[in-house]
Amino acid sequence: MLKDIREAFRHLFRSILVVFPMAVVTGSLVALFLFLLDKATLFRWQNKWIIYLLPLIGILITQIYQVIGKGSEAGNNLIIDEINEESTKGVPLRMTPLIILTTVLTHLFGGSAGREGTAVQIGGSLAAFSNKIFKFKLIEKRLLVMAGVAAGFSAVFGTPIAATVFALEILFVGRIRFDALLTCLFASIVSNSVCLLYGITHTHYSIASNPLISIHQIDLLFLLKVILAGIAFGIASQIFVTFSELLKNSTKKYIQKKWLIPVIGGGMVLFISFLLNTDDYLGLSVISEKANGISIVSAFKANGVDELSWFWKLILTAITLSMGFKGGEVTPLFFIGAALGNTLGMFLGCPVDLFAGLGFISVFAAATNTPLASMLLGVELFGGEFLPFFAISCIIAYYFSGSKGIYHSQKNEASKWPKI
Repeated sequence: MLKDIREAFRHLFRSILVVFPMAVVTGSLVALFLFLLDKATLFRWQNKWIIYLLPLIGILITQIYQVIGKGSEAGNNLIIDEINEESTKGVPLRMTPLIILTTVLTHLFGGSAGREGTAVQIGGSLAAFSNKIFKFKLIEKRLLVMAGVAAGFSAVFGTPIAATVFALEILFVGRIRFDALLTCLFASIVSNSVCLLYGITHTHYSIASNPLISIHQIDLLFLLKVILAGIAFGIASQIFVTFSELLKNSTKKYIQKKWLIPVIGGGMVLFISFLLNTDDYLGLSVISEKANGISIVSAFKANGVDELSWFWKLILTAITLSMGFKGGEVTPLFFIGAALGNTLGMFLGCPVDLFAGLGFISVFAAATNTPLASMLLGVELFGGEFLPFFAISCIIAYYFSGSKGIYHSQKNEASKWPKI
């Protein structure tokens, strides 16, 4: 018993002495990153012409990583490899300024990308740097980097509980490292609190309470509709992952000059946006500059998106991130899921805001192989009233999402119930 108590105190002191400063710096840098991202988006809205420079900026980003960013191109997968001790290169500290700079450039000039990848790389690289200073043992090194992942995710989305489980769940499909629970939770709370102290605000979503729909009064038809939606969300995530991988492999195989890949990718993004006659799918797409524009927020309203909005965001994001630009996949996945949920809700005669919320978290769950974190994400963002529906949709989507996810370094250790 005394040994267990000593071990618990050791975890607690490690969190206070080492994780606390790392989480403070992570929260501060994520706050700076979100501030720059907002400024970049506003500037692009006010200067539409700037998007035509996207192909040229792609060349600049490629050159930055070739000249001073070697060893950090793998991004989130490098962080996961570091935790699994499969990376012999380590995580360089320069990953932090490079990913902030290149992600802001991607958004400034109209690339369709997210922000979670940047935040996770900030936290992960700072944690790896802390380990070089304190010279931790292998197990403690892994826990510290996991805490960095949790800190980055928490600060960028304002969801510390989901971030904690995300950091635990992201490494192994089918297994969770509970020994890192305290460390990751502490880092998540501190990092998010610090980010908020800088005046950073996160987008608030809501699902209007509908007394006709309650977990205590579920009719089988409505449950069937939730299951069907979950299947669609899982398939959508599989399309995104497959198309992204196909693009990345094809460009490496058929385009010999690396600098030409983002030029073609940027041109494709501009061409598709021109054909669609809208720039709503560029950048984060969390909100729109236009009152009737298409965004994640508008997806929670009836007729707030077009029937194929989810598809166009999927295509543009896959092109952007597979052809040389930087950013995260998660916010675009939120858009894809919310827009698809809106469409399904309209078609099935179900509450649009509820189905948008289900899609928001379920496509994320399927593409990242993190169904538990996604359920908690739904609770933190939308409230716990519809948690059973969150659970059903996320789990169904996870099982129908295929064997691959956006993080290729994840290990699949789900032994008894393999994914469909």
